[in-house]
Amino acid sequence: MRNLSLTVLLGAAVCGGSLAAKSYDPLKVADGKVVSSTFEVAGPGRKVPIRVYLPQSSAPAPVILFSHGLGGSRDNNPYLGNHWAKRGYAVVFVQHPGSDEGVWKDAPMARRMGEMKKAASVESFRNRSKDIPTVIDALERWNGEKGHALDHRLDLAHLGMSGHSFGALTTQAMAGEAKAGGRFSLREPRIDAAVMMSPSPPRAGSPALAFAPIDIPCLLMTGTKDDSPIGGTSPGDRLKVFPHLKKASAWQVVFDQGNHMIFSDRDPLGKTARNARYHRAILALTTAFWDAHLKGDAAAGKWLRDGSARSVLASEDLWQSNPAAGK
Repeated sequence: MRNLSLTVLLGAAVCGGSLAAKSYDPLKVADGKVVSSTFEVAGPGRKVPIRVYLPQSSAPAPVILFSHGLGGSRDNNPYLGNHWAKRGYAVVFVQHPGSDEGVWKDAPMARRMGEMKKAASVESFRNRSKDIPTVIDALERWNGEKGHALDHRLDLAHLGMSGHSFGALTTQAMAGEAKAGGRFSLREPRIDAAVMMSPSPPRAGSPALAFAPIDIPCLLMTGTKDDSPIGGTSPGDRLKVFPHLKKASAWQVVFDQGNHMIFSDRDPLGKTARNARYHRAILALTTAFWDAHLKGDAAAGKWLRDGSARSVLASEDLWQSNPAAGK
């Protein structure tokens, strides 16, 4: 009788889990207005502009940082900010002076590419790596500052970071990528999970050595045509990060025919452009990842692991996880 009862209970648990996975929908959003506000953070020798998307609920929300690509701004990719905020996150888009839109906006058309290449520098990377801790420090102050728009709106105990291209490099550094042949790290310990859109291996040295220290959950996103006009990164290079994330729970999607701009709201000429096919999948996969690792949502974790994630992908897209992700 005891064994029969145990079997029934286990069966109910399995059915319940299955139903939970089926009912989980990372694309479903709550009704309500997203509030978007801009602020400036005073950093060492520079001011860092940010845009914050807040959900309608006044309860403290888990926080997601986003670092833009070369030549971008805090105003890029509102499709991400709005969706994540409607899912209950406070989303902070960080603008990096020196590698933002100011690099090219006022330059003559013939000089824009040259200015962008100059901005893709070690100095810009160092500044970006300082911007993120500076912004987190400011968020911590404002979260306890009576009368501030962000007062008690942020759950900074659950903090994720994401970024595209140069922003992915910035995210990799904050997640703990080892630099200079493993001699030092810029790891920001307050970050709990990371999404890298168009990740890149180190320009020199071993990817295995560089990515071995990363131990926070990671989601990597790229495409079969995800090259870069600046820096010479190839689609094959983008795939040299995931295999070396041995300590971290990691997932990777490779979008068939996806190029470098599918993550953006801009095309290569700077015009507004969206690809609904890719954006739908990007929103679903990132949301489930954040839900699983910033909210501890078991149904979201199951959705990532049990094949449900393939429902938002084309048959030609590659979706994979490492052994740690199955735990």
